[in-house]
Amino acid sequence: MTERFDCHHCNESLFGKKYILREEDPYCVKCFESLYSNTCEECKKPIGCDCKDLSYKDRHWHESCFHCFQCKNSLVDKPFAAKDEHLLCTECYSNEYSSKCLECKKTIMPGTRKMEYRGNSWHETCFICHRCQQPIGTKSFIPKDDQNFCVPCYEKQFAMQCVQCKKAITTGGVTYREQPWHKECFVCTACKKQLSGQRFTSRDEDAYCLNCFCNLYAKKCAGCTNPISGLGGTKYISFEERQWHNDCFNCKKCSLSLVGRGFLTERDDILCPECGKDI
Repeated sequence: MTERFDCHHCNESLFGKKYILREEDPYCVKCFESLYSNTCEECKKPIGCDCKDLSYKDRHWHESCFHCFQCKNSLVDKPFAAKDEHLLCTECYSNEYSSKCLECKKTIMPGTRKMEYRGNSWHETCFICHRCQQPIGTKSFIPKDDQNFCVPCYEKQFAMQCVQCKKAITTGGVTYREQPWHKECFVCTACKKQLSGQRFTSRDEDAYCLNCFCNLYAKKCAGCTNPISGLGGTKYISFEERQWHNDCFNCKKCSLSLVGRGFLTERDDILCPECGKDI
């Protein structure tokens, strides 16, 4: 007795008929298509066994139905893009949706590297420094007056230059006598310590920290011999080309403060009236 060979679904004999195996079970063409064929997105008909099934993101098309939504040209073996569930050839997609390069005004094709800044787009090769005309790429740049500059070109053309080292000041800086300086270049003329952030004074247009200025130029107190800077509200007494700190202007004998009082002199000594009455 001959063994039966039937469709797994309808049980009709498959001898002498075309059939399809699925998970090792045989199906007649009619049953297989009704059970397992995908529906074409375009014509909504089943994609039969004798047709090529083209798929994209779990959607399926007949080969003849796989075309651009806008121009209807076939997309088989061609690049395409998707927009709002519609498939478009690259030309239609670009004309409809792609951004235009701000420099050359041409469409930036899908898949092409582009640069974006403040809502504008450029081809990578069109995004160039206004001064040197070289592509900026992924390097840092500085915008000015609707133009873009690579950092070296911007510094050469626009950045202030330090009076001391003649190099561009890109961050921070100090202004002294209406001229710009790097913080690290603005130093005491004598000891070379940075003056930025601390009190300083000048002599003959040169800047000095207070310690150096006092040591070099300030008069010495006739009492303690330390410099009298006269800066920051320092109070002092002057008499016959000599100077004293207020705290040092005392009677030589009894140490009474003579600030605001009468006094007498004996040689180089300053005396209160009481100590000087026997002079």
